Amino acid sequence: MAKLTVRRIETAKGPAKLSDEHGLYLRVSPRGAKSWIQRLNIQGLRTDNAIGHYPSMGLADARAVAFERWKTAKGGGDPRLADGKPAGPTFREAAEAVIAMHGPTWRSPKSGPQWRASLETYAYPAIGDLPVSEVSPGHVMAVLQPIWSEKRETARRVKQRISAICRWAVAQGHRTDDPAGVVIDAALPRIGVERRHMPALPYDEVAGCLAKVKASKRASRSSKLALEFLVLTAARSGEVRKATWDEIEAGDALWTLPAERMKANREHRVPLSARALEVLAEAAELSDGSGLIFPGARQDRPLSENTHAKLLRELGFDAVTHGFRSSFRDWASERTSTPHAVMEAALAHTIKNKAEAAYARSDLFEKRRELMESWAEYLSGEPQNREPFGK
Repeated sequence: MAKLTVRRIETAKGPAKLSDEHGLYLRVSPRGAKSWIQRLNIQGLRTDNAIGHYPSMGLADARAVAFERWKTAKGGGDPRLADGKPAGPTFREAAEAVIAMHGPTWRSPKSGPQWRASLETYAYPAIGDLPVSEVSPGHVMAVLQPIWSEKRETARRVKQRISAICRWAVAQGHRTDDPAGVVIDAALPRIGVERRHMPALPYDEVAGCLAKVKASKRASRSSKLALEFLVLTAARSGEVRKATWDEIEAGDALWTLPAERMKANREHRVPLSARALEVLAEAAELSDGSGLIFPGARQDRPLSENTHAKLLRELGFDAVTHGFRSSFRDWASERTSTPHAVMEAALAHTIKNKAEAAYARSDLFEKRRELMESWAEYLSGEPQNREPFGK
């Protein structure tokens, strides 16, 4: 086997794997990045370990390091250990570094604790104290296999988190591959995606539901008005519960949700029907000085996210608040000739087709205003003088 030369290294184009001696080889990425890797049999286990990057570590230095590591492994030692401590972070330490790095960009403060809790429950017992460089596909299989069939969504998230941590380790030079990547995808049994739809009422039962909610003594006035406003605007629960008066322009019958409160992280304008404005006028009487349109039971706090689900359940409805968006969508599809793009814009859905999204620069606001007014009229039981878009 011919040894590497400086010229061969400098002219190498990726992807490539160029071997040298003592298990040393140069990995060249498709984009041309060059990393020194050493394959050794360490205490009976074959491992590939990153030892540096070219050109910051030249050929002579890489050979010297590789030779010392090879001698240690040949003598039964572990060249990855220094003074009895792992060379590089443990998987747990790497996970904490990833959580700290991504924390400022996560939209929900719950994300960090959720990552940590899932890893503590499923991953750390098996691999938490291992050097992140030693985590193998076999380790990942041992973590995921017991929960893959019974807790598929949890297992999927744990796999994604292990993968993210190991990819961080690759970027930091602690390892050369992602052990939770394509190898694991191929090894784990395929399970059909279980699609579970949100419980939703048929659209012709929504008006009756609202009437029953209004008559109920189980909920506060703020809660009742919030639920009606949610149905009228086809908005998400959190968007309504945390709505503030400074987002409303009553004169223009407009509710503008800032990007940071939207799932797609994009500002969304909602046209307000005449009935929606009446709901806001009633809600104004409940102001507690917090700025919230629908204040909760506790001062300066929004309604609980479980308030409406609990109320609907107690009233005997097999539905959740998010399901009213489906009711609205079904009504628009079956009872109007509304174009698909208008219905999707009303629900603040992101266009998945990139080419189509590139040309979709309008939010179709005036067409949505017509649609939402018709929806309000339908819910009120009033005769509709027109169907949107001519049907």
